[in-house]
Amino acid sequence: MASNQRQNEFTWGHEALDARFAVDADGTPRLVRLTHPDDDRRTGPPPAALPLVELTALGHGSGWSGPRFTGTAFGARLAHRGQRTGSRDGWQWLTVELHDPATGLTAFAELTSPTGLPVLRSRVRLRNDGREPLVVQSVSSLLLGGLPAPDALDVHRARNDWLAECRWYTEPLRASVADINTDVHEHDSRAALVLTGRGSWPTDGHLAMGALTERDGGRAWVWQVESPAGWRWDLGERAHGSYLALNGPTDAEHQWRIRLEPGEEFTTVPGALALGPDLDTAMGALTSYRRAIRRPHPDHTALPVVFNDYMNTLMGDPTTAKLLPLIDAAADAGAEYFCIDSGWYDDDTRGWWDSVGAWQPSPRRFPDGGIQAVLDRIRERGMVPGLWLEPEVVGVRSPVAAELPLEAFFQRDGVRLTEQGRHQLDLRHPAARAHLDKTVDRIAGDWGVGYLKLDYNIVVDPGTQAPGDLAPGAGLLGHAQAYLDWLSGVLDRHPGLVVENCASGGMRMDGATLAVAQLQSTSDQQDPLRYPPIAAAAPTAVPPEQGAVWAYPQPEHDDDLIAWTLGGALLGRIHLSGHLNHMSDHQRALVRAAVDVYKSIRGDLARALPFWPLGLPGWTDEWLALGLRTPGDGTTYLSLWRRGGPDELRIPVPHLAGRAVRAEVLHPSSAEAGRAVWGGEELTVSVPRTPGMVLIRLGPES
Repeated sequence: MASNQRQNEFTWGHEALDARFAVDADGTPRLVRLTHPDDDRRTGPPPAALPLVELTALGHGSGWSGPRFTGTAFGARLAHRGQRTGSRDGWQWLTVELHDPATGLTAFAELTSPTGLPVLRSRVRLRNDGREPLVVQSVSSLLLGGLPAPDALDVHRARNDWLAECRWYTEPLRASVADINTDVHEHDSRAALVLTGRGSWPTDGHLAMGALTERDGGRAWVWQVESPAGWRWDLGERAHGSYLALNGPTDAEHQWRIRLEPGEEFTTVPGALALGPDLDTAMGALTSYRRAIRRPHPDHTALPVVFNDYMNTLMGDPTTAKLLPLIDAAADAGAEYFCIDSGWYDDDTRGWWDSVGAWQPSPRRFPDGGIQAVLDRIRERGMVPGLWLEPEVVGVRSPVAAELPLEAFFQRDGVRLTEQGRHQLDLRHPAARAHLDKTVDRIAGDWGVGYLKLDYNIVVDPGTQAPGDLAPGAGLLGHAQAYLDWLSGVLDRHPGLVVENCASGGMRMDGATLAVAQLQSTSDQQDPLRYPPIAAAAPTAVPPEQGAVWAYPQPEHDDDLIAWTLGGALLGRIHLSGHLNHMSDHQRALVRAAVDVYKSIRGDLARALPFWPLGLPGWTDEWLALGLRTPGDGTTYLSLWRRGGPDELRIPVPHLAGRAVRAEVLHPSSAEAGRAVWGGEELTVSVPRTPGMVLIRLGPES
């Protein structure tokens, strides 16, 4: 950690990150420069910067609907009182203290960075040291000004819709931030590009992240807001440059407000910003950062193959008779975990959707020996048993709905909320938490289940207003953080348990949840032809070893389609499904061969960084590409999908250009399925048929 201080200026960082701060004459601290070692623009006069913290509070500044950074916001009154630095467990940290004597509010800007990574993580802790309550409406997690002008930048966003996740698109920042000619006008433009999350699915609509690239290819910035509930980010123009603002929930967008009584504190959700000379490098730095902040777990390096009975297979209708042959077929294919998905608790002929909550096995579905006989069969075949659970919901017809108090559920104006025939538990309430602890301890403890797929299939917007909540958005954030705390407690008690995070697929693919759960569902897309752009783009949101991709080969598929659906998961986490028990010996051999390939490379996946040699995948692109690059001069993997277009394509792999490289097609095993030839500067790949895909390994010539 390097640190330097002069009057009204100080620096902080390490070998991969350089942050410079200035304190104005009125005491306002500002982050004036943030760079990485490869940035050749680290010198020169400091650009226009923003206050280190901005917040709005009732009676103390304009709301978010007005112009940003006009000097009227509350943050301009927070004066610098000092800073502290240090290092701990491979991280460098800086805490800057600010204070407003008029209200007694103290703010601590808490900045951290993993040593050796060009990534800044920031959050703000507020403490009311005054004598009167203060109602906060918004508070920034990270502010950065002095970026290049909008004319020089492209902005990248990712639509994230149900069954169509991780759909990145790009446009010039100037398309959203109008040029008003500030040489003529006194004020900066009020135009801004603003993106927000909504409701209890934090990544419904868009991923809680974004990126900027300089059009000359010189610099890139990638960020994420680590909120399990509401979030907002802004890009706008100020003083002939651009600014970035990252926030958790706000009053205007999410009905979020908190009242800080004297002595009380509040800490924002973190925002993280990764830097790089190009988009791929910055995405790689963010991937390494995500690995650094997550909860340690053996699953992150073991990467076991999971079979799940749901997708395009039992579809929520498991029985002993249906499961036993699938268990045998999954074991023969090389699966190491077998997860029984939804429906195992359903003993009601009227359907299970609005009756869930007790999470007891159905005697009707498991007549001989109960569900324990099925779990025992999974173990006998050398696999770890798993179960699906939707812990936060209680159906309106469930007895649990009457057993728990009103305060244990989401509510508004004293009325318990109902969404699609279900109530939502509030995990801040001890009765709700005790109910789920009892459930999970029975399943993971008494039953010996080693894998839980935790789903969440309703949306509650804007949240809950329990007696202690000032606004429903604050209640929603409080519950979401309590849910992650509950989940951490479960993993503390059951350290070998593997947890998959799912919300109808990827609707809860946020950084806060990914730091606790071991796996992340990427989609519930059932069409194998539409899954590749999701699988190829998933590493933008989740490290490859956490991104669960469905592979659901079927007996009616031809060899090409079997290879296609299996190949899409080989650079992520295989979530195997399909009626394997009805396949021919030849088809089962194809499945086993793909699983064997995965097991041979998964040790590399847990440390590799993603790149996209054809650019971020488009939803309708004819060719798609995802690469994983192991550290140093190690192996590179490329998955390529052809859905149309020419049968041969040249693929740039810049980090291998000029080297002697051996190209090897690992999947499919059929020689005529595809061919790869290294030409010294790029890779030529031919895929003769559509749909067709190949997984290629690039390594040093032996």
